[in-house]
Amino acid sequence: MADIAAVLGRLTPEEFDGLRALGPAGHLPRQLTDALDRAAGGPGAGRGYYVPTGSVSATGGPHFVLRSDVSGWLFGSAAPVPHAHGDV
Repeated sequence: MADIAAVLGRLTPEEFDGLRALGPAGHLPRQLTDALDRAAGGPGAGRGYYVPTGSVSATGGPHFVLRSDVSGWLFGSAAPVPHAHGDV
C-alpha cells in the first residue's frame, strides 16, 4: 500500500476538503471513495484507505469510513498534504 501522504496528496483540493469536512468518522460518499481509488492507482485501489463500517445505507450499499490510521493522519498532528496544484 502506498504512503498515506502520497495518496492524499493526489486528491484534488476539493476532494481533500470534502474528506476534512466529513470529520474523522464520517461516512464517505461514493464520489470520495472513487477519488481515493483514483489517487491510489485505479478502481478499487483505495480500499485499503477506507473500510466498511458494518452498516448499510437505505439503498443497501455499505457505509465506508477512513481507516483509523488514515483518519489519524488527516485529523491528527501530521503535516498537511502538499498538493501538486500548490494548495494545502
